[in-house]
Amino acid sequence: MDSALTLIGLPIALGIIMLGLGLGLTIADFRRVAQHPRAAVIALVCQVLVLPALCFGLVVAFDLAPELAVGMMLLAASPGGTTANLYSHLFGGHVALNITLTAINSVLAVFTLPILVNLSAAYFLPDGRSIGLQFDKVLQVFAIVLVPVAIGMLIRARIPHVAERLNRPVRILSVVVLVAVIAGAVLGERENIADYFVSVGLAVLAFNLLSLAIGYGVPRLAGVDRSAATAAGFEIGIHNSTLAITIALSPALLDSTQMAIPGAVYGIVMFFTAAAFGYLVTRVGTRSTATVQP
Repeated sequence: MDSALTLIGLPIALGIIMLGLGLGLTIADFRRVAQHPRAAVIALVCQVLVLPALCFGLVVAFDLAPELAVGMMLLAASPGGTTANLYSHLFGGHVALNITLTAINSVLAVFTLPILVNLSAAYFLPDGRSIGLQFDKVLQVFAIVLVPVAIGMLIRARIPHVAERLNRPVRILSVVVLVAVIAGAVLGERENIADYFVSVGLAVLAFNLLSLAIGYGVPRLAGVDRSAATAAGFEIGIHNSTLAITIALSPALLDSTQMAIPGAVYGIVMFFTAAAFGYLVTRVGTRSTATVQP
């Protein structure tokens, strides 16, 4: 779980991928988000309020061990991961909305994550522990998301012909890198995967699937367009498992391998469930378009 691939390789790889996302963005994309804040507000409410309540219900329903329960709540409290931006990019989501939500959630997590995890520790553990605010981890999220995107956007603004030529190759490279990361994560944990899934796999899978469904379904019911709802679905359904694992394993924080297990299992499961979710949403969108055409 605490391999170089998980703690170092994945953030670096995703940071490189974010450069490609920036090549397809302009300032106008972010202005449109500000002009249509409904999707952003709904997604943030789901992320900060609905998901922790949902996760708590699942933890109780599955009767998880105390350390695993706190690990699940830690995962629910973690902001959206940079992987959400990539999947949104690949499956037609509003990437600018993803990036904006990730940035806002990262700031909110400085305050909400310690509060939620401390409350969970006090509830589930007889010797409840506290954690720090993790400013350095929040800064890492900002660096991984915003810096490469800003560079890509700068290239597009200053030399658009270069951005257009790079866009398709970088998109293909994004898929290749993502597949490589998935394969590396699975191979690196092959000896422990069975034990992890037995202990917490069903709870993690249920949380992941419900998060994706809520993230997409609630905005759609509120009248948000499909692109923004897709972005919200990925943002809410894909948490920053690397952050959760780091906090759980850090000797200065929770210092618990068991609390890191939900994040480790989630970090593997989410790649496949998110791909399936993206495929289904794309199919639904294609059918809807075909239906309205004369």
